[in-house]
Amino acid sequence: MRALPLVSIATLALGVTVGTTAQAAESTYGQGDFFTRAGLAKVSPKDDNGNYDSLGVDKVDVKDGRGFAITFGYRFLDQWGVELLAAQRIKHDFNLDGDKGGSVKHLPPTLTLQYYPLGGTDARVQPYVGAGINYTRFSAESVDIDGASMDMDNSWGWAGQVGVDLLINDHWAINAAAWYLDIDSNVTASAGGETYRTHLEIDPVVIMSGISYRF
Repeated sequence: MRALPLVSIATLALGVTVGTTAQAAESTYGQGDFFTRAGLAKVSPKDDNGNYDSLGVDKVDVKDGRGFAITFGYRFLDQWGVELLAAQRIKHDFNLDGDKGGSVKHLPPTLTLQYYPLGGTDARVQPYVGAGINYTRFSAESVDIDGASMDMDNSWGWAGQVGVDLLINDHWAINAAAWYLDIDSNVTASAGGETYRTHLEIDPVVIMSGISYRF
C-alpha cells in the first residue's frame, strides 16, 4: 500500500547534503528559527495488520488515508530543533478477509527531536532527521455489520522522521517529509450481546509534501 518506501525519502533527505553549500540562501537557517510546514499527507499502514480469530477473521487490512497536515517547530540550536506534527482527522477503511469491514478515523500528533546536519550554514538544501513519540486518538469507529459496534484503544508509540527543505528565499521553502509511526491498538467489537477482542498493529508511513515558512 505504500507508494514510496521510507528508505527513498531518507536517501533524498540525506543524499542532498553533498555539494549544496556552494549556493547561498538569503539568511542563515539555524538557531532561533520558528517555522511551520503544511501540505497533503498520505498515511499508509503496513500490510496485514493482524487478525480477528474470535470472529473467524484471518486477516485485517487497514487501507491508506489522506488529509491535510501541518507542523510547528523551533530550532533551539543551529543543528537541533523540535517539531510537532498535527493533522485533520484522517479516515481509514478496513477490510476483513478481503471484504469491506468498516472504517475508523484518527488524529496522530507526533513530537520529534530533530538534527539538521547543515544547520547554521547558508546551504539552500537543508535535510533533517528526527525521532520522538506519537500519540494516536481513534474515533468514529464503525463496522459494516448490522447491530455490531467497535472500539479502538488510543495508542502511544515511538516515531522516526526524515525530511528536506529546499529554500526559495528568506522565509519560504518547498518541503518533503516522511514519518514512521509505531501505532498499535487493542480492539473490542460487540455483536449479538457478545464481546470480541483483538490486537492490531497499524505502523504507518506518513508521507507529506508541501511548503515551509520561517518566521
